[in-house]
Amino acid sequence: MYILGISCYYHDSSAALLKDGKIVAAAEEERFTRKKHDTSFPVNAIKYCLQSQGISANKLSYIGFYEKPLLKFERVLSQHLQFFPHSLKTFLSSMPSWVNDKLRVTKKIKKELKYKGDVLFIQHHLAHAASCFLVSPFKKAAILTVDGVGEWTTTSYGAGDANEINLMKEIRFPHSLGLLYSAITAYLGFKVNNSEYKVMGLSAYGNKNSRTNTYYRRLKKVIDIKDDGSYYLDMSYFVYQYADRMPSRKLCKLLGGGVRQYSEKLTQRHKDIAAALQLIYEEVFTKMLNYVHKETECENITIAGGCGLNSVANGKILQQTAFKNVWIQPAAGDAGTSIGVVSYIYYTLLRNKRTYIQDNAFLGPSYSKTEIKRFLENNKIKYNIFKNRQELIQKTAKLILQNNVIGWFQGRMEWGPRALGSRSILANPCNPEAQDLLNLKVKHREKFRPFAPVVCEDDALEYFECDKPVPAPTDFMLMVYPVKKKWHKKIPSVTHIDGSGRLQTIRRSQNPLYYDLIKEFGKLGKIPILINTSFNIRGEPIVCTPYDAYRCMMGTGIDYLVIDKFLVKREDNQKHIWDSEKSARD
Repeated sequence: MYILGISCYYHDSSAALLKDGKIVAAAEEERFTRKKHDTSFPVNAIKYCLQSQGISANKLSYIGFYEKPLLKFERVLSQHLQFFPHSLKTFLSSMPSWVNDKLRVTKKIKKELKYKGDVLFIQHHLAHAASCFLVSPFKKAAILTVDGVGEWTTTSYGAGDANEINLMKEIRFPHSLGLLYSAITAYLGFKVNNSEYKVMGLSAYGNKNSRTNTYYRRLKKVIDIKDDGSYYLDMSYFVYQYADRMPSRKLCKLLGGGVRQYSEKLTQRHKDIAAALQLIYEEVFTKMLNYVHKETECENITIAGGCGLNSVANGKILQQTAFKNVWIQPAAGDAGTSIGVVSYIYYTLLRNKRTYIQDNAFLGPSYSKTEIKRFLENNKIKYNIFKNRQELIQKTAKLILQNNVIGWFQGRMEWGPRALGSRSILANPCNPEAQDLLNLKVKHREKFRPFAPVVCEDDALEYFECDKPVPAPTDFMLMVYPVKKKWHKKIPSVTHIDGSGRLQTIRRSQNPLYYDLIKEFGKLGKIPILINTSFNIRGEPIVCTPYDAYRCMMGTGIDYLVIDKFLVKREDNQKHIWDSEKSARD
């Protein structure tokens, strides 16, 4: 039995394919269109999923959609009517997409895919809940979902037992922890639904003492936090209910200045505001988790929703709550709901026994040696071939030790927003200049942005103050932990200003080549850790194809591309000219 899941029309469109209970393919549409956070109908992601199994849409038993459009439209109409005439501008601008696309999802699916079967819809936060619980390793677990907004829900909690999911309580729009975070993200001059993680990273540079950070006290005026973690926003500070912007004049006045322009220098004030926001987020998050534990009496917690990507807060879950185990969907945002909806249909609606655990994120496209060689030769790209697997590992580790920056393109593309060792940029964490080099010459992004360390799971406790045993979400780069003090100066380029690192662990069973490369680097350099950052530049999605990878290398300071068994040196191809855009993509 095949079931296809679709998420689209808001942000991070995606598709996922389930075969007899197992997720066999999943990808975000942005990777194919090269439009970051692409919202469009995921025709390319769907095509990939079907082609990966050699099937057409008529082989699908069901197609599932990640929300209920009519219920969401009810909320949109309600908020516009409530704030009319202030909402007129946004109402008029939003209606075409509703009339042409969002309310015609079934018709669109059947037309695009030539599909004649059933299309099933489940509520947005139920799709989030299914995406974290039904593919987790737990038979029983508490569930917490937190994001901007679904149809009406912004936060929900419940519990899962075998095939069943019971969401017990919810918080409804316009009160939203996710939208509070987005509003401050916009105030700080960053892009909403794109750069919230930048604010999380910036918070490390601010005053993290709630007693002395004046912006913490000011922001507490906009949110009433209850002991159970429920909250209520003072909506007089926000305009997102009816306007096409998020920070209100009243919010700007509270924080002591206007919205920062993107080109404007980040000051200590901005950093302290980011820190205050993160403090408030963690306060609410921790109280919610403790209450959920009390209500469900579960020792396991599963988490999804865009706020599940807040790795700083995630790293404190097991320390600050009574939960013993945690699992977080690697694509915790809206993209992950396509996995949620297929899992819910198969396991909950159809009552099939749970047999699948999502223990890795390698669900995207791969390219054969023949395909890659054809691409290189058709485009007259100079390359060398590794004689064998061992030479590839040894040569690459040596190049990294010599402070070269490596574009690493191997196997199936990762699912979710993190590069996890298939489409990664790798570098030497012991090089004190690596962070500035990568930010300025490779990634073309803000200087303050940190880089993640990747370490083999069996070495993690030597270098990081992790929970024991190391939680599975570290495999997906979803948790921040302190770097042990004795290593701060030895791995400066992955040690954030506050002494932490957004850790990725890797187990050999997940990715043997990546694991062995890290171990080999450890043999040569005495520290088995690499810098791992996503293979892309600012404003673009992670690379998907050999063309994307080569193009990214040639436009940046990446020194070498290790693509399957081939080694491409940027300096050897400086005079290379594409015959045409089309031939380059072939």
